[in-house]
Amino acid sequence: MMYSILDTVGRTPLIQLRNLVGPAEGRVLLKLERTNPGGSIKDRPALYIVEEAERRGLLKPGGTLIESSSGNFGISLAMIGAVRGYRVMILVDPKTTPTNLALLKAYGAEVIVVTEQDDSGSYHKTRIALANKLHREIPNSFRPDQCFNLQNGEAHYRRTGPELHAQCEGELDAVIITVSTGGQIGGLSRYFKEHCPQARIIAVDAVGSTIFGGTSHAYLLPGMGLSWTPTNIDDLSRIDAVYKVPDEEAFMMCRILARHEGILCGGSTGAGMVVALKLAQHMGTNKKVICISADNGERYLPTIYNDDWLRERHMSLSTDPQELNQRLDHIHPYSINPMETANYKPELIELLDCPTKNPHTISIKPPTELRGS
Repeated sequence: MMYSILDTVGRTPLIQLRNLVGPAEGRVLLKLERTNPGGSIKDRPALYIVEEAERRGLLKPGGTLIESSSGNFGISLAMIGAVRGYRVMILVDPKTTPTNLALLKAYGAEVIVVTEQDDSGSYHKTRIALANKLHREIPNSFRPDQCFNLQNGEAHYRRTGPELHAQCEGELDAVIITVSTGGQIGGLSRYFKEHCPQARIIAVDAVGSTIFGGTSHAYLLPGMGLSWTPTNIDDLSRIDAVYKVPDEEAFMMCRILARHEGILCGGSTGAGMVVALKLAQHMGTNKKVICISADNGERYLPTIYNDDWLRERHMSLSTDPQELNQRLDHIHPYSINPMETANYKPELIELLDCPTKNPHTISIKPPTELRGS
């Protein structure tokens, strides 16, 4: 049988840290989503949503994919579009790294940089509103709509969750998931609460994001945060705790992982790993703490791994694990009852004229066998 590059999505490895975790601490494992062909976990929902749209006739041959993305989801769509023959238009913002812009263009995507900030000081709402406007104006176009399309979470419920559960042989004590559009935390929290209820589900957000309420302000972590609770997090009661991690600690963690574990990862993985190490120190020997590593650190060589970039922002260049451990003393749960900090804004669907008003979301059903198994 002949395969395409898209047949290699999924089946990513799970590896254990060897040097940053002490013998009396829990075991910390990273699920390396960088091995997906597009370099990130976003390949999973992007492919799932496109396949569902094709199956339902919402996306036809020669059509156009239009999406708002800070990088990874757009890159995944651009790769899929190259294989399937779709025109791809991706709306990014000034925080998008030069590497991600180059990757989008390498796959043939048309890139639109949105420079108008929204009322939270971010670009999410203005990007989404323009993407929806273009979708209305361009015939035979489709909006994957990762922020509002519930198939984002369904992809992880049906595919990522069963895959990770099998790799751990059903034995895991905590799953650390960073949050942006909510697909990962929404789908995985549902899967593990149904199939591995002893596992604690830990959400990690950026300081400055208000997915779980709080005060909104600018932050540098890419691929994390929103100014509202996304609809893919359809039940906050499935989340056991929320942590908010500052930019500096997340970036320090990235550089420490590179120097001491040989793992080059993105900023969201750094944020998640700050919390993973914190939990491992308190959970004890033989407890399994799983952190989802969303993407490849090579995309952040001009920023997170660039000493000059960090100096300009008055951030530490340290790669000393002991210094990081001292900083972990100041990392505490932001909330242990996320229901009380919900920041849902259902009016955004109307305000931004989201295509989710049309029927391209479906209810989540029990997962079937792993794709490709």
